[in-house]
Amino acid sequence: MNLEELQKILISKNGSTKEFPFDDKTMVFKVMNKMFALVSIQESPLRINLKSLPEDALGYRDIYECVIPGYHMNKKHWNSVILDGTMKDEVLISMIDESYDLVVSKLTKKEKAQLLE
Repeated sequence: MNLEELQKILISKNGSTKEFPFDDKTMVFKVMNKMFALVSIQESPLRINLKSLPEDALGYRDIYECVIPGYHMNKKHWNSVILDGTMKDEVLISMIDESYDLVVSKLTKKEKAQLLE
């Protein structure tokens, strides 16, 4: 998956915003001001950090060599996925969906209502 395709998927999430809060090399996608994905855009191959349930995070690392503990993140909850072509796009999209859904599930009732507006 290339950067353009990845951005299209990430920004298509309801309420998703794209920012560069750290530097010009790390694209951050947020929902209601909470991160659900970070993309290292100058890495080759691309890398994306995604949130997972702790048991899923470990499972992904066991199954896929391209999944490693989240770089500069809480390694219990975050994985870095190296987009080297060894993971099917469907699995990556599922991981993106899971990350987004986990963040949305932690929003307040008020934030969830705003997201649905």
